Amino acid sequence: MFQYSRSVAICVLALGTLLQASSTPAQAQAAPGNVPVTAVVTAIRHNFTDAPPVAKEDVNVQSGKEPLNIREWIRAAGDHDALELAILIDDAIHPQTIGVQLNDIRNFIKAQPKDTAVGIFYADYGTVFEVSPFSTNHAQVASKVRLTQGRRYGGSPSIYLSLSDLAKKWPPANARREVLVIASGVDVMEPGPVDPYFDASLEDLQRAGIVVHSMYVGGYNLGTSFEGLIAQGNLVQITNDTGGMGFFQGIQTPVAFAPFLKQLSVILRNQYILIAGGSPSRHPKGDLRGIKLHIEQHGLKILYPRQVLFPGK
Repeated sequence: MFQYSRSVAICVLALGTLLQASSTPAQAQAAPGNVPVTAVVTAIRHNFTDAPPVAKEDVNVQSGKEPLNIREWIRAAGDHDALELAILIDDAIHPQTIGVQLNDIRNFIKAQPKDTAVGIFYADYGTVFEVSPFSTNHAQVASKVRLTQGRRYGGSPSIYLSLSDLAKKWPPANARREVLVIASGVDVMEPGPVDPYFDASLEDLQRAGIVVHSMYVGGYNLGTSFEGLIAQGNLVQITNDTGGMGFFQGIQTPVAFAPFLKQLSVILRNQYILIAGGSPSRHPKGDLRGIKLHIEQHGLKILYPRQVLFPGK
């Protein structure tokens, strides 16, 4: 479980390190002098339907000018289907805005595969408040979804501070780690185009190998404002750069969450675990480097993190 307090315990491990620990030596071993680099990759059809299997031979990945040696390309299914899915809701959302959507969220949780552990968290005061720990008892988890309190009574001044808090408190697990953020994306502390809290959050998430999906929730007045445009842009970037998907219905809160949550279910069941070999970092804690991934199949939408952790020796 998470131990919640105002102080933040720094305990971030990359998904690559976790998967390496859970792999067999043959799976995790990279070429001499190389280190394992890991990412979660999604391959779906553009109309959000299941894609045919992608073979390891059809995948190419490089970092800058360095081609990475693909050691493993594992379909996230069967014995490798373990997933921890956090649902993070900004408590600043007006309860009338999200109230009619709560049943859509509950039904989505109940429909998750038996190996998917779901946890419910609310963004409050720059941290996260756990209302349900990760569990495969989906009915029990769904029952913990509650109304938000609204900005006057709760909520995070920066949803990105709360995301960082979630990344740092998330215990190591031999599973994919993904989060659905339901928020406006507005950072009250830094509402302008330059936001150090956003930058720090993105780095924390990429270092931890956490994939972020987002659901934009905001009114028409916010959506048409300069602040709202920046907020939506930040949500788009944090999902794209971690390998997730952003769900928007114009510039307002979606009339129903269910169609988008159905698309998210397709994403979660069409994922792969990439383990590649790359040159080690000179820094003991590793460094983030950009990657480019190409799949030799046409008609596919590919999601993957734009930067991944290259460990040190």
